[in-house]
Amino acid sequence: MNSMAVGVDIAKSVFQVHYVDQETGEIVNKPIKRAKFLEFFVNRAPCLIGMEACGGAHHWARQLVKMGHEVKLMAAEFVKAFNIRNKNDAADARAIWLAVQQPGKAVAVKTEMQQAVLALHRMRQQLIKFRTMQINGLRGSLTEYGEVMSKSRAKLDQEIPEVLGRVAERLPAVVIDTLREQWNGLVKLDEQVAQIERRMREWKKGDKAVKAVSEIPGVGLLTATAAVAMMGDARAFSSGREFVAWAGLVPKQTGSGGKVNLHGISKRGDTYLRTLLIHGARSVLTHAKEPGPWVEQLSKRRPKNVVIVALANKMARMIWAVLANDRPYQKDYAGVKPV
Repeated sequence: MNSMAVGVDIAKSVFQVHYVDQETGEIVNKPIKRAKFLEFFVNRAPCLIGMEACGGAHHWARQLVKMGHEVKLMAAEFVKAFNIRNKNDAADARAIWLAVQQPGKAVAVKTEMQQAVLALHRMRQQLIKFRTMQINGLRGSLTEYGEVMSKSRAKLDQEIPEVLGRVAERLPAVVIDTLREQWNGLVKLDEQVAQIERRMREWKKGDKAVKAVSEIPGVGLLTATAAVAMMGDARAFSSGREFVAWAGLVPKQTGSGGKVNLHGISKRGDTYLRTLLIHGARSVLTHAKEPGPWVEQLSKRRPKNVVIVALANKMARMIWAVLANDRPYQKDYAGVKPV
């Protein structure tokens, strides 16, 4: 592998490339149009290419890896530390070039299938957001006319026909028809969400990793598919704790002079995955008949929310262990520390 490092700042139309020519020592920092980007690297000796893990980065990384290059995707906040003074494409490419040569955890390059599953999650999340906004809009509109709806979606569906009938005596028909259309639109959003979940279940049937992870208590369809897709290659993390730290489920640390203080969870990494893990842990505590002796003992000593986060941490470690070691989940499995 050629030791030459290249920093690439990708964009919509023009990419910026920064490197030092090993033969002449010339510092090269130049823009390349999108259509000519792959052509620029196709005849070059294999080198280390650094990019920020942003929109389109995984696609370009896959293409460059096929050419024999080594690609290192990095979090934007890691690159930001190397950007001094001005914020422009040339400075960003130089910062990426500096960052790619430093030791640090790279973002695993995702496959197209993994990106497709994450796209389903994002679209489902967006539909749920639209549905919540529409429900709140209906409640607010009816409150303006003295009709306060009960909480929960089920209560809304139960009460709204009678409420619309009452306000129809006082309001123009155009308003009532519009409110009724908004209410009927909720059913369409429900169907779209259900259709996306059906597609996720279809993927689960044919994916060995998702099926294995789904056996862990508290890991359902959404958590299993999101964890497998976001993690990419489980071996990119050296341990389960490293994966949990990446997910933001470990204490934030501050300290000086040899004294380290532990605070609440760092909340770094992907908020969506962390939310799913915490909801899964909460469901275990609420619905499981036997959550386990470890959870029962911890519940006696710590507040409920602390127990939930600790259980989510443990679930994330189990997900990593199942995927990294390619073995099925075993309820009472005890790991052995290497000698």
